[in-house]
Amino acid sequence: MAKTALVVGVSGIVGSATAAHLAAEGWDVLGLARRPTPQPGVTPIAADLQDAASLSAALAEVKPEAVFITTWSRQATEAENIRVNAAMVRNLLDGLRPAGSVRHVALVTGLKHYLGPFEAYGKGALPQTPFRETQGRLDIENFYYAQEDEVFAAAQRDGFTWSIHRPHTVIGKAVGNAMNMGTTLAAYATLCRETGRPFRFPGSAAQWNGLSDMTDARQLARHLLWAATTPAAFNQAFNVVNGDVFRWSWMWGCIAEWFDLEPAPFDGSVLPLEVQMKEDAPVWRQIAQREGLAEPDLGRLASPWHTDADLGRPIEVVTDMSKSRRFGFTAYQPTDDAFFDLFAELRADRLIPRS
Repeated sequence: MAKTALVVGVSGIVGSATAAHLAAEGWDVLGLARRPTPQPGVTPIAADLQDAASLSAALAEVKPEAVFITTWSRQATEAENIRVNAAMVRNLLDGLRPAGSVRHVALVTGLKHYLGPFEAYGKGALPQTPFRETQGRLDIENFYYAQEDEVFAAAQRDGFTWSIHRPHTVIGKAVGNAMNMGTTLAAYATLCRETGRPFRFPGSAAQWNGLSDMTDARQLARHLLWAATTPAAFNQAFNVVNGDVFRWSWMWGCIAEWFDLEPAPFDGSVLPLEVQMKEDAPVWRQIAQREGLAEPDLGRLASPWHTDADLGRPIEVVTDMSKSRRFGFTAYQPTDDAFFDLFAELRADRLIPRS
């Protein structure tokens, strides 16, 4: 018999990939978002996680066995991030409680567990890399911790198992997503080709020269399903990355080649994409009109601020996957192929020019 899953944040990068993977594996998939986008094999549920009453009404007939929380709401301060995002998780689990169907809840957070929130991102005393799950919480307020605590409290009260998943910079497709490096770099490369500007790495020397890793949304989807169906993985927190490591000094050239660009020399200084792309919205609109692109609003495709936060970090960031390997998760995804697959999908969906 098919099992039923509820994917929360189904319109996002992680949520859409998770829903697709679950559907391919034979699950009945319910997809919750404020404005769910149509997706094969997914039954949409339109609801606002911040509105407890309407959320409970939307979930009244919903009886999932597994719940995958893949969304968050960015606020102006970390205090507001904590208040809003903790309430969203709490409202969701409260709304599902009456049915008594939930057996497992998976929560996607990320490496800000180790790096700190955006207000203090990569600052102060940080654990050594590679980051390992045995490293405790930082002595600083963090909405990831607040989300975890809501899951832990509900699990203790309602008797379901849980898993926490900490990816590093997710690669995948979604329009209107706030954390979207792959599509941001594709848009930036397209703009560099259009204007003749140099395709210049925007980040720090530490990122250019140091080792890094990333997480394909498809890899994360596999990890989520594995943890939800593997008893040994219940009630555990896991890092999840592709399984390879690279230096941006190499990856930047690979991306440039895919777009038929010559990578500009890197002089060691930071030149954020938020600065480089500040005046590009009209240029993108012209490209979209000429090429018949599906999304003329650059702001719905690119998130320069988030890409700058990742590529501008002053420290090397590598994530240890040993815990997942020991528990039996062996999937692997080359990161360059993850970028290339995404770029090809963006072209096929007319989100960037075909050539």
